[in-house]
Amino acid sequence: MKAILTECDSRGVATITMNRPESHNAFDYEMLKQFHEVIAEYDADPVVRVVVLKASGGSFSAGADLNWMKRMVGYSKYENYQDALALADFFHDLSVLPKPTIAVVHGPALGGGVGLVAACDIAIAADVASFALTEVKLGLIPAVISPYLSRAIGERNAQRYALTGERFSSAVAREIGLVHELVSADDLDDVCGRICDQLLANGPEAMAAIKGKLFGNSDVSRQKNTEFMAEVIAAIRVSDEGQEGLAAFLEKRQPSWRDGN
Repeated sequence: MKAILTECDSRGVATITMNRPESHNAFDYEMLKQFHEVIAEYDADPVVRVVVLKASGGSFSAGADLNWMKRMVGYSKYENYQDALALADFFHDLSVLPKPTIAVVHGPALGGGVGLVAACDIAIAADVASFALTEVKLGLIPAVISPYLSRAIGERNAQRYALTGERFSSAVAREIGLVHELVSADDLDDVCGRICDQLLANGPEAMAAIKGKLFGNSDVSRQKNTEFMAEVIAAIRVSDEGQEGLAAFLEKRQPSWRDGN
């Protein structure tokens, strides 16, 4: 089964569907590789004018895959840096794609799944969807996605939810700016279609300029930020606390800092 499904209609609306429902559409290396290839393909294809991101199954995305996390435990700092850099590059490329992107969130989005929503230009969520930045519960941090979180919900909100790891509703997500439209699950496709119609009525080059010139940073600053965030998460992953958090999660036990709680 393909981890990523793609289609493009006659109007130039391309849809990417994450297709690992048995894993709650958690990222693994192969899925990210396919995802990255599709983004590059759509970037170069003049037929594609709008990109919609969806997911199959009951969840939008649970973030990092369990098997991927198992490998992280044994990685050196350099290996963790390369791993985090690949993830950071993907989020960067999704964010700066010179075509408007729409996230359609029908179920839970956790960790990196929240990052996907924040990295898209427009987000629509079902009223039953929920969100959480769960990294801190493992002794980790949402470093790679932090620039997109800050842009979407502001630094103070990003800091709160990154610190607490609490789950919040789609109503709260709309209130803080993570999602733009809050609808019933049955209306997601209709609302997405309406927004696509609005975007298709606009000049493609003008929309690309809005993304790349009005609200984008320079390539140099973006690259420095990507490298810095990869360095930060690599250091956290190999720290004593990061190793303990990952081990506790994989062993299905409480981490040491929760002993006695």
